[in-house]
Amino acid sequence: GFCGKWVTAGFHRAIVRHFQYSHFAAARQLLFALLSRSLCGKIRLLAFLPERSFSMKKPLKVALYILLALVLIVLAYVIYVFAAYYRVEDMQKLGVAHCDAASAAPMEGAPQTGVTYRVSSANVGFGAYSADYSFFMDGGKESRARSRQAVDENMRGEVSLVKDLSPDFALFQEVDIYGTRSWHIAEDAYLDDAMGDNEFNEVFAQNYDSPYLFYPLINPHGANQSGILTLSRHPISSAVRRSLPIETGIMKLVDLDRCYSVSRIPMENGRELVLYNLHLSAYTSDGTIATEQLEMLCADMLAEYENGNYCVAGGDFNKDLLGNSAEIFGVAGGENDTWAQPIPEGTIPDGLSLVVPFDPEHPVATCRTANEPYNEETTFRVTVDGFLVSDNVEAVSADVVDAGYRYSDHNPIYMDFILKAE
Repeated sequence: GFCGKWVTAGFHRAIVRHFQYSHFAAARQLLFALLSRSLCGKIRLLAFLPERSFSMKKPLKVALYILLALVLIVLAYVIYVFAAYYRVEDMQKLGVAHCDAASAAPMEGAPQTGVTYRVSSANVGFGAYSADYSFFMDGGKESRARSRQAVDENMRGEVSLVKDLSPDFALFQEVDIYGTRSWHIAEDAYLDDAMGDNEFNEVFAQNYDSPYLFYPLINPHGANQSGILTLSRHPISSAVRRSLPIETGIMKLVDLDRCYSVSRIPMENGRELVLYNLHLSAYTSDGTIATEQLEMLCADMLAEYENGNYCVAGGDFNKDLLGNSAEIFGVAGGENDTWAQPIPEGTIPDGLSLVVPFDPEHPVATCRTANEPYNEETTFRVTVDGFLVSDNVEAVSADVVDAGYRYSDHNPIYMDFILKAE
C-alpha cells in the first residue's frame, strides 16, 4: 500500500545518499525507512526531506537510537524464546532408580490381591508456596520462591506430611530439579525421605524446561526445569513418559510440557499394577485441552485394564473434581479462577472410576488459588487433586491432609485401595 511504497522509496533514497552525502546521512535515511511502516505519519515524511532542509536535534537522535536498540533487543528475545522451545518426544523411556541406605529395610515384594495399599499425591509447588505466598500467574505478586531457606522449609514441611502417611506409593508434581524460581535447588533430593527407612524405586519425568522468562520485569520467573516424580516400595520393572496434547498458540510458552508417567509394577499373580502420575493443564485459553488430556489418559488406562492389568492414577487434574467446590467451601471464585472446570459428563468411560478425596464431616479442599496470601474467609479453594482407578481396584477410602496450605498451595491427598482377586 501507500506505506509500503514509501518504505521502498526510503531504501532507494538511502542508497543514493550514500554517494551524495556522508555515511551518517545515509544511515539516518535507512533508519527512518525501517521505522516508517510502524510510525506511518509525520515522522516518516520528515525522513525523506533533503539533508539541507532538515536538521535533527541531538536529543531526538539519541531517543531514536535507544528506541531502535530496544526494538532489536525485544525481537532478539522473542526469537530466543521460540527457538529454545521444544517438546519431549512421546513414549520416552524413563530410568528407574533404586534407592537404599545401609540401615534401610529391604524393598517389599510384588503386590498381592486382597491386601490394602496406600498411595499419596502431593503437588509441592516448586517449594515456593507458603501460606502467605501469592503467584503472579494467579493474579498475585510473586514469581519465585523468596529465598533458599524458604524452599528448604517448604520442601521439608511437605515431605514430612507425606512421610506421616506411610505410603506404599508416593506421587509428586512440580518438582524442580534446577530453576531460577527455586534458587537452583534440586528438590527431588528432599523427596527420598518420604518413604522413611525403606528401600524404594524412583521414576522422574520432565514436564517443564523453559527458556529464561523475563517476566515480571522486576523479579523474572527465569529458566526452570521441573517434573513429576514417582516413588514405590515395590519394584518397578519399567517406566515411560506419555506426552499429552497442549495448546499450539502462544499459551504453549506459559503452560508446561504436559505429560504423565507410566510405571509398571509386576504383581504376584502375573499381572501388572500400572501406576500413573499426572499433572494436567491449568493455564490455557479454555478448559478443553485439560479434557482432551484426560480422555487420552482414560483411553490408555482402559486398554491396560482390558488386558487384565490393574490401573491406579493420581495427581493434579486441574479440574473441579467435586463439581461445585465454591458451594462446598463457601468462597466464590474470582475472574482468574475459571480454570478449574468440572469434568464434562461422559469423559470417564465405563471400566474406570474417579476417586475424589473428601470427608463430608470435615470438608477440606486440595488446592487454594494464589492470587493472595491464604485467608480462609476470602481465598477460593477447589479440589483438583484425586485418583482414577480401574474396576479391578477397590478404593477403600480417600482423604485430604488438612495442612492449611502451610508448605504448598496444595494439601497432600491419599487413597487406600485393594487389588481385587480375579
